[in-house]
Amino acid sequence: MSIADIRESGVARMDEEEIEQHLLEKGTGILALPAEEAPYAVPMSFGYDGDSRLYFAYLLFGTQSEKATLSQRAETARFLVYSGESMHDWWSLLLTGTIEQVPEDGWDELQEAMRNAWHPDLFAANPMRGLEGYRFEITDRTG
Repeated sequence: MSIADIRESGVARMDEEEIEQHLLEKGTGILALPAEEAPYAVPMSFGYDGDSRLYFAYLLFGTQSEKATLSQRAETARFLVYSGESMHDWWSLLLTGTIEQVPEDGWDELQEAMRNAWHPDLFAANPMRGLEGYRFEITDRTG
């Protein structure tokens, strides 16, 4: 199937308003971080600040978090948000940006952005050793 065939089928690029709406409503996606052998991709719940940042809460288990380690090393990361209700009802957003740990004085922003995020029932899981906040600064987006 060619790009022309796809366009003829009704597929269209999203405008900024549609992108904003999906980021505010969806709450889950796939975070992709660079790693040595292959990209590290992990499903994540996220919050969106309504401007240019996604926020994540990393639940930390065990002695080391690969996700946190790779996030701290990454110069660039990607985040995929999508929905595929049916073959004729789907959309996707691909975001590129930088990711960094949220400093202690940034937790209010994280909590505000995460109010509409999907939250798994893992907060009571043991042996969780902590929680870290991360901020994804969007530098490019397409949908």
